[in-house]
Amino acid sequence: MRIYEGSPRQDWEEVLRTIGSYADHERFKELLLLELEGGFILQALTIPNAGAWSESSGSLVKRTIELTDERVAELMDEAAARRAGGKPEVPEADVANYYEQALRVIGGYVDAQKVRELFFFEQEGAFVLRLLTAASGGSTAHQLVEFTKEDILARIGEAPQQRDGA
Repeated sequence: MRIYEGSPRQDWEEVLRTIGSYADHERFKELLLLELEGGFILQALTIPNAGAWSESSGSLVKRTIELTDERVAELMDEAAARRAGGKPEVPEADVANYYEQALRVIGGYVDAQKVRELFFFEQEGAFVLRLLTAASGGSTAHQLVEFTKEDILARIGEAPQQRDGA
């Protein structure tokens, strides 16, 4: 993640947590995230604006959003300010902040892998990641990783103990 290198507070765990929080707030489902040179493309299904009736009311529509580096930084600052003034978080399965928690644990995994580039999609709470990592001899290689919804929920449940022990 080029723009975040060298800054201790801006890592994959925090960036993905912030994007997850944004997805929760927007009531997104079935996420797709693609890293770009200057940010990310986030695509998701969502319920159209509840205030306007149309023939598609009640059905999901696809939204595509470009999250520039600057927008991600703004979202990170807003999320940090919210957490600083709020109660301690207690992650639970199927809570309103599922994407914030799920993307946070995925971000922790990605940080440990020293990933250079990330693409993932989610379906019904399960995630498939394509990671560009350093391979032997200085080359790079793509790696596929899958997390089932049960894997994600287990990692969310384990996260507080891992933070306490760190």
